[in-house]
Amino acid sequence: MGQNKEINPEEITTEWNDSYLFNSTEDALKELEALKEKSGEINRTFRPEFEKLSGPILLEYLETEKEFSKSIDVLYIYAYTQLTKNVNEQFFNSLLTESQDLITEHKKNSAFSTVKLTALNKEEWERLFSEEPELEMYRPYLEANYIRFMEHRPVDEAQAVYIAEIENQRMKLETEALSRITNKVTMAGNITLENGEEFQVNSQSYNTLLSTDTSRENRKRCYDRRFYHLINESDSMASLYSEKARLDDLVAKELKYEDYYESSLFNFYLKKKQIDDMNAVFKERKDIFEDYNEFRRKKLGLEKLRPYDLMLQLADQLGKNYSYMDAVEEIQKSYSGMDPRFNEIFLKMVTGNFIDVYPDPEHGKQPGGYCYGLCALQSPALIFMNYNGIISDQKTLTHELGHGINDYLVGNSVDYLYCSGQIYEMEVPSTFNEELFVDYIIENSDKETAVAMLAQHIGEYQNYFTRQPMIAEFEYKAHQLCAEKGKVSGTELNALWTDLSKEYRSESVEYYPEDSAEWTYINHIYLTHNYYTFNYAISKAITLALFKQYKEKPETFNKNYIAYLSAGSTMIPEEKLKRYFGIEINRQLFENATGVVESRIKELKELENG
Repeated sequence: MGQNKEINPEEITTEWNDSYLFNSTEDALKELEALKEKSGEINRTFRPEFEKLSGPILLEYLETEKEFSKSIDVLYIYAYTQLTKNVNEQFFNSLLTESQDLITEHKKNSAFSTVKLTALNKEEWERLFSEEPELEMYRPYLEANYIRFMEHRPVDEAQAVYIAEIENQRMKLETEALSRITNKVTMAGNITLENGEEFQVNSQSYNTLLSTDTSRENRKRCYDRRFYHLINESDSMASLYSEKARLDDLVAKELKYEDYYESSLFNFYLKKKQIDDMNAVFKERKDIFEDYNEFRRKKLGLEKLRPYDLMLQLADQLGKNYSYMDAVEEIQKSYSGMDPRFNEIFLKMVTGNFIDVYPDPEHGKQPGGYCYGLCALQSPALIFMNYNGIISDQKTLTHELGHGINDYLVGNSVDYLYCSGQIYEMEVPSTFNEELFVDYIIENSDKETAVAMLAQHIGEYQNYFTRQPMIAEFEYKAHQLCAEKGKVSGTELNALWTDLSKEYRSESVEYYPEDSAEWTYINHIYLTHNYYTFNYAISKAITLALFKQYKEKPETFNKNYIAYLSAGSTMIPEEKLKRYFGIEINRQLFENATGVVESRIKELKELENG
């Protein structure tokens, strides 16, 4: 694809500089107040106009709403991202709360439009389009957000206001859950290592020790400390989750869905059969990972694998640290076969203070990683990391950069109202980046590094195709349990988690007999975007099909891929996949994905045997 500009290590940045969002906290507060006033003004201006709605009035309303949405997006991102840097920072906690309240208040103020636009019939819509030709550019947006929801709409403003108030409570519960996870659930206390050193077990240290410590006893002590600590935290998190499940399903039923699962699938443009087929394939084919687990067992010289053996890097230098600078340089090289725009956007992100790199749990930095797009400003995305220098951190980095590249492309290609997509679509560029990176490492590294990287990657396939669908199935059954009982205990949810995990997990690993409370620290199950995690499995299956096309015809693929990533929600997901790649989400897609896993495991054995 031609020569890309190489990165200068001295230009790499490791902390956010969000002054382009707001120069000061005072400016953010001023914007908050201005937006409150603007929301009321929109209501006063357009409510009477909607009594006899015309095409020109609708166009004016959409343009006004778009500018308001951009502004509130920037404010919310500023509050959210700064709070994740320190979940105990009171100013940003308050700003996020007030931003959530503003979103709720605006939903109330714009309830008149939601009710009106979801009630229009086909003839009325065509009249509006004929009256204002410029409305045509918003037809896909109006179809996706109003027209298709005719059967699932608030019947009047009072109901729309009621739903907005419930949504506000759901947002607040999400914030509370992420705070508890950071401050309590993932803070498991201290253990004494074999060398006598005291070791604090938190979200970051846990992953690092289990990935790099050659002492099996140390890994066991660390695992045990968190395993039993999570059980102790399970009642508290179950209480919060019970309330969340109640509110989730209450919103869904108000809009004439059976439950929030049906609501989520409708929003994702997916059918229950597609997810049922996916889950069935991955349960039926879970044995494809047995050869990999046996490879791991032999490599570690163990009689039996235990849970604390599953994350350990399979390299001779287990404590090897992969510096952030080296990771950035290798990720850049992995893009060498991609369209040059990949490299251009990558350079903007890694040199422009758009990535906050290192962990700081002692000062309240939230665990995990994420990417927040800034389409409202047509700016590079903000990436949140907790980089510790282990193999999986390199993969997380390229994963989030995939999101960032997608966000920048779409933000600079389509109207702001189309800068969105379904979760599984948005996960495709991130999981595709992982495949690029792994192939680059295998082809350009020594045998030891290649084996370690590919082994870790296959372990992630196991995560994508067994654990992630299981988490979503756990959510579904937990919601059902909460609906039946009202409030459930930690003990009940732990039993549910363990029973489900047995359907997906390997029989070659000796798990603990006690019920696990692993669900307690999984951020995604507390999000207002319910059933998030099965999207990872769908996206990875799509990615493996795309990667095959990339390897076969890179130039054709690149042209289609850039168009796909740039299209946003101008097309529905199914149409977009078919148009650019001829792919459908069906049982065959998931069967093909398991075939790729088998070939990767074969590749791992061949690498090991030299």
